[in-house]
Amino acid sequence: MAMDPKRTHSVKLNDGHFMPVLGFGTLTSEGVPKSKAAEATKVAIDAGFRHIDAAYVYENEVEVGKALREKIADGTVKREDLFYTTKLWSTFFRPELVRPALERSLKKLQLDYVDLYIIHIPIAMKPGEELMPKDANGKLILETVDLRDTWEALEKCKDAGLTKSIGVSNFNRKLLEMILNKPGLKYKPVCNQVECHPYLNQSKLLEFCKSKDIVLVAYSALGSQRDPNWVEKDCPILLEEPILKAIAKKHNRNPGQVALRYQVQRGVVVLAKSFSEKRIKENFQVLEFELTPEDMKAIDGLNRNFRFFKLPFAVDHPYYPFSEEY
Repeated sequence: MAMDPKRTHSVKLNDGHFMPVLGFGTLTSEGVPKSKAAEATKVAIDAGFRHIDAAYVYENEVEVGKALREKIADGTVKREDLFYTTKLWSTFFRPELVRPALERSLKKLQLDYVDLYIIHIPIAMKPGEELMPKDANGKLILETVDLRDTWEALEKCKDAGLTKSIGVSNFNRKLLEMILNKPGLKYKPVCNQVECHPYLNQSKLLEFCKSKDIVLVAYSALGSQRDPNWVEKDCPILLEEPILKAIAKKHNRNPGQVALRYQVQRGVVVLAKSFSEKRIKENFQVLEFELTPEDMKAIDGLNRNFRFFKLPFAVDHPYYPFSEEY
């Protein structure tokens, strides 16, 4: 049977659509101009990336959308070759706000549809124009919206053709089960996008997701940029891990490529974020080599359940996802 060349490096989602196994992340760090995201997105598409991971809260969809449209206009790709993900931010979880939030993203992007719309984190915040609504004491104002109601609104976005697929992010097993066991569920989440790297390899969550035909998508797969708003200063530097360095040397690759390849080989869709042209090209080359079973086992052995992205402001929220084992 001939493989469809477009689909070789894709996984089939539980709704029949295909997702490329390598994605390009568009989040810009503090102090980096938004135009950088546009430039990097164009470089990524030229390098071969077709899966672009973005979000409303990144506040750069105008720039990223422009980059996509330029690459379509110059004939590099067709719209249907691209897989674009955006995310529903926490201030729009009330069911009546879900579709308008997606329509805002589409308007910024100047696209007719996205390929994937996901719930960014399971924690709702006070609705309004503020992305991070705070009270007089500077504390984030959270609220509780039943995620099953939010999910129903996402299902309607899919039915309306505004998104091809719908999924979740930063969900644990309990929250996934809450959606999967929802009476009258129309569509299962196609994916759960979570922090995942050799120090937090999510093996139990991965096994659970596979058993439900939900794709695990890895963010912070190269460790994390050290954004002081989200990440503690003294956290370990994944790419300086001696075992990764040794395996990389053996294959004539770099530690980042090994960390990405590790995910691909365990059936995880992996996002890579870089704004350097050299790195972007290197990151796409992970489809060109293979790790041995011994390499994989050695990397599995690095797991220490270390989380960069902990959502400390939501620890007391009923849907806080990180207090359970997985």
